Amino acid sequence: MISHKVHAVEEVVKEVVGHAKETGEKVIAEAIKKAQESGDKKMKEVTETVTNTVKNAITHAAESLGKLGQ
Repeated sequence: MISHKVHAVEEVVKEVVGHAKETGEKVIAEAIKKAQESGDKKMKEVTETVTNTVKNAITHAAESLGKLGQ
């Protein structure tokens, strides 16, 4: 009788642990996904900033060269 109860408790514990593991894996996967999306967004922002800085530098240099040629 006791061994049946122990076995039943073991099954419940296994099920609870299984659900906790599954939930934890989902939470970790979602956190990683959000971090990647955030990183992608940040990389896009950095790329845009660098591109704009380079464009501005080239425009300034071209304007300066144009003034020298006058």
